[in-house]
Amino acid sequence: MGFNCGIVGLPNIGKSTLFNALTQTAAAEAANYPFCTIEPNVGRVGVPDARLAKLAKIASSAQIIPTQIEFVDIAGLVKGASKGEGLGNKFLSHIREVDAIVHVLRCFEDGDVTHVEGSVDPIRDAEIIEMELILADLESVEKRIPALEKRIRAQDKEAKAQMELLKQVQVLLEGGRPARELEVAEDDKRTFHMLSLITSKPLMYVCNVSEEDAKEGNEFTAKVIEKAKKENAAYVIISARIEEEIASLESEEEKQEFLETIGLEEAGLNRVIRTGYSLLELLTFFTIGPKEARAWTVKKNSRAPQAAGVIHTDFEKGFIRSETIAYDDYIKFSGEQGSKEAGKMRLEGKEYIVQDGDVLHFRFNV
Repeated sequence: MGFNCGIVGLPNIGKSTLFNALTQTAAAEAANYPFCTIEPNVGRVGVPDARLAKLAKIASSAQIIPTQIEFVDIAGLVKGASKGEGLGNKFLSHIREVDAIVHVLRCFEDGDVTHVEGSVDPIRDAEIIEMELILADLESVEKRIPALEKRIRAQDKEAKAQMELLKQVQVLLEGGRPARELEVAEDDKRTFHMLSLITSKPLMYVCNVSEEDAKEGNEFTAKVIEKAKKENAAYVIISARIEEEIASLESEEEKQEFLETIGLEEAGLNRVIRTGYSLLELLTFFTIGPKEARAWTVKKNSRAPQAAGVIHTDFEKGFIRSETIAYDDYIKFSGEQGSKEAGKMRLEGKEYIVQDGDVLHFRFNV
C-alpha cells in the first residue's frame, strides 16, 4: 500500500533542495534555473516514530524497520500551465497521481537566486499555482459532463451521482475556489474521491525560509500561516538549506549536535513527514518480535483484516483474529508476556477498528 505526497511550487523556490534532503540523495538536480526537474523524482522515506525504538528495546528486536511515505518531486509550475505554458500538461498529469499536495513557498530574500515572478511574495505564488490547478480541474469537469449525460440517459445511477457532485464542484471552480471546499456528505465521499480532482487533494504549505528564520519564521511565513488556517490546510516552516546540511551528516549524534548548535529541537523534515502522514489520514500499527520491530501504515478507521492485508494478502484472506496490545500497555508491562499476564492482550475479530500504536499479531489460516 503506497501513499505519496507531490511536492509542487514555482521554479527556484527550493523545492528540489527540499526533496534532496528528504530522500538524503542528490536524485533531484537542484539548480538555479527553471525546470531542472523534468521527470518526477520519487523517494521513499521512513516516518520518524520514537515509539518504534522503545518497542524494539523491550523485545530485543534485531532489526528496526520504520513505516514509509513517498514524496514525488514534480517539475516547477508557471503561470499559464493549465494552457500548456512551461511544462504545463506534464506537470498536471503527474500531480493527478499523488494523494496529497506539499506546496513549497519561497519565504526568503536572496539576490543570487532569481524568482520567476521577479519578487518574493508567497501569497501571490500560492495563488498562481492554486489558480492553475483550479483551471485544470475546471477543464476536466467540463470535458466529463457530456459523457456523463449520455450515461444518465442510459439510466446509470452512478453517473447521476457523479453529475450532481460535478455540478457543485463546477460552481466552486468557476468562482476561483478549490474542490476541497465542497462539503461532501459521508455517503458521497467515495464518489467524490473517484472524480480525482487535483484541488480536492489535502494540502500542506511548506514555508522555505533562510537559515536565520528557521526557528521563528518571518513576515512572509506569518502571512502563509494565516492563509493556511483560513483554508484548514497544514503548514510547516523549514530552511531547505539547513535540512540539506543535516542530511549530509553521517551519524544521528552529529545531526543532533548540529541542531542544538542552531537552536532547533528537531529537523524540519521530520515535521514535514509527520504532517504529510497526518494529512493522508494514516495511522501506524506495529509488529514486534525478536527478529524485527516493524511499523506499518494503514488508513484511519481500517478494520483488522485490512491491516493484516498490508503485511500480506494471505493474512487478510485467511484472517481469524488479531492478538492486540495497546502501545501504552506494551510499554507499561514490559512487552507481550507482561501484557498477557496483566490481562491487557485482547483477541479482536474482523470488525475491530485498528488504533494508532496497536501492537498486533495476526492469526490466519489459508
